[in-house]
Amino acid sequence: MASSTEKIKDYLLGLQDSICQGLAAEDGSKAFQEDTWQRDGGGGGRSRVMEDGEVFEKAGINFSHVYGEGLPASATAHRPELAGRSFQALGVSLVIHPRNPYVPTSHANVRFFIAEKDGADPVWWFGGCYDMTPYYGFAEDCVHWHQMAKQACDPFGEKVYARYKKWCDDYFYLKHRNEPRGIGGLFFDDLNEWGFDKSFEFMQSIGDSYLKAYQPIVTKRKDTPYDERERDFQLYRRGRYVEFNLVYDRGTLFGLQTGGRTESILMSLPALVKWRYNWHPEAGTKEAELYEKYLIPKDWLQA
Repeated sequence: MASSTEKIKDYLLGLQDSICQGLAAEDGSKAFQEDTWQRDGGGGGRSRVMEDGEVFEKAGINFSHVYGEGLPASATAHRPELAGRSFQALGVSLVIHPRNPYVPTSHANVRFFIAEKDGADPVWWFGGCYDMTPYYGFAEDCVHWHQMAKQACDPFGEKVYARYKKWCDDYFYLKHRNEPRGIGGLFFDDLNEWGFDKSFEFMQSIGDSYLKAYQPIVTKRKDTPYDERERDFQLYRRGRYVEFNLVYDRGTLFGLQTGGRTESILMSLPALVKWRYNWHPEAGTKEAELYEKYLIPKDWLQA
């Protein structure tokens, strides 16, 4: 699988480049700062972060390729057959926190994992996702986001989008709040039943569709006027994002348990955030509308 792993690495580095170029052009005021790092246990990565831009308050796009002789508890708890195997994990992960409350936060990642042991067949799979978290909802933005997700899935089967859309809805759910994190998108994991070539093509299709899904929304909303009330609500809702990443997110847990670089793992956290005790929006407000019309399970392509 060595040559295949190199192909994946080349694709992921190119994906990081293209997304950074697209978002830097959209912001127009700041460039991404690059930081390369090495992991003590094996491997390393290339982190790129933009802070305090005109459009993006914080944007992080991270490539990592880590490997080692043993897996952490987060990887073997539900896959005991992986115990005692060496592993490699490659991926690109990104989180974009916009400045304007009318531009949604977005997240995406695509990844490949392989565990090997002498005398045994390798265990490998692809995974990935993207999801969008609006603060003020626009139905046409949600429809566009899901249209791009469906277009990325359609060449691989008519039921693929529906399956991975539901998985996304189920995964990005804050059980302790009894609410979704946002309006969903796609989530897939443990993908190997199609064979290597088709599974890799699918991962590329998802990765390549991210900018097509997100950038037009940013362009449309980034100059929308807003006031302190809207900014305050944005910071409050960012708290939900932090809660999910620190309590539930598999990638965060895997990175921390494998001794990954903490600065890169936690680059997903926003620069500014607020929490309030037992706060609820007033009825009839735009803030209430987010909960009533957007933070609910919904088929956006039938909206």
